[in-house]
Amino acid sequence: MAKSLQAELLAILRKYELAGELTKRKEITNIKEFSERQLSRLVKFNFARQTYFVLYDTSAGDDVNVVLDHIRQDVPDIEGNLVRNPLEGSMKAYGMPHMGKDVYLLTKVVTRTRLDQEVVSRYPEYSRSTVQKYIKAGYVTLNGVPAKSAKQEVTENDDIGLVPPEKTDTSKEELPIIYIDDNVIVVNKPVGVLTHSKGALNDEFTVADFFRRYTTNALDTNRPGIVHRLDRDTSGVIIGARNDETALLLKKQFADRTTKKQYSAVVDGEPKLAKALIDLPIGRNPSKPSQFRVDSKGKPAITAYEVLATNGEQSLVELRPKTGRTHQLRVHMQYVNTPIAGDRVYGNERSASRLCLHAHSLEITIPTSKRQTFTAPIPKLFQEMVS
Repeated sequence: MAKSLQAELLAILRKYELAGELTKRKEITNIKEFSERQLSRLVKFNFARQTYFVLYDTSAGDDVNVVLDHIRQDVPDIEGNLVRNPLEGSMKAYGMPHMGKDVYLLTKVVTRTRLDQEVVSRYPEYSRSTVQKYIKAGYVTLNGVPAKSAKQEVTENDDIGLVPPEKTDTSKEELPIIYIDDNVIVVNKPVGVLTHSKGALNDEFTVADFFRRYTTNALDTNRPGIVHRLDRDTSGVIIGARNDETALLLKKQFADRTTKKQYSAVVDGEPKLAKALIDLPIGRNPSKPSQFRVDSKGKPAITAYEVLATNGEQSLVELRPKTGRTHQLRVHMQYVNTPIAGDRVYGNERSASRLCLHAHSLEITIPTSKRQTFTAPIPKLFQEMVS
């Protein structure tokens, strides 16, 4: 049936002089037949990147308004133009005799849109930002060739393909589990591991990838089970939620600052005071948007610290943030002239083999339990550096 209908539609296109003798039947695609009515029948198809409608009708009498009314019985919002009958001397301006009936050919007015918008409409499982990255990386094709830009104008009739990159199998990657029950999972994040993916093209193992095996929360995102985060270069305690109810409970505690976090760090130099409270607001650095600084117009930020050991050149300190600003501990320690050792952004990356910042403990309330504290041992390197 499909092949015979293709042949019939091709014959109509040839009568309207829109297809030649060398045109192949397979060039007619996406055929859709609407339910046949008493006096008419409508067929939709694509040809040469254009959408057409063929109306088989015995009562329209070449009246444009009647033809459009008949088509709109099946496609109410159609916008298009009837193709004129090219035959000289024909009594009909639009109708074409075909197999004992008149046929009318309408070309749909196709709106043009940005490529990234059209891809999202066809592949709704991907966000627009993800699609833009795929286009830039060459994973999207337009009419058989790699797309050049997300801003390219396309129509619904363009052939658009998306073949996302295959994600590396991380199913055998493990993280040290500190605690697990039906509601939470707590791990000791190693230095260098991301909490969650930074974008669509990130292919490295993350804490979120590990949590995905143990949670039902946010599985349709790149942050399953994630309720807080640690920077890539920070190691230590991180807690995940294994279900939606627990995720809400834990996130609320972080937002309300009812959790208690304690970090261990090695800093370059020795703080003037062995114990102090740093109460200095932090804001984004306008000249370096990825960095932060102490700023009187910034957001409140409070850090308590205490020196645990020192050799004069470097010191092991305990840090207790009262707020949770981005890079808070690193910015505050830099401001008091004892930057965290190995800090390539706010200090001297050569003073240590890693950023010497470790989330040592987290006190938090978890479901079906009283207040609980989870601890990850201080790295041996930290002790060695100040001995």
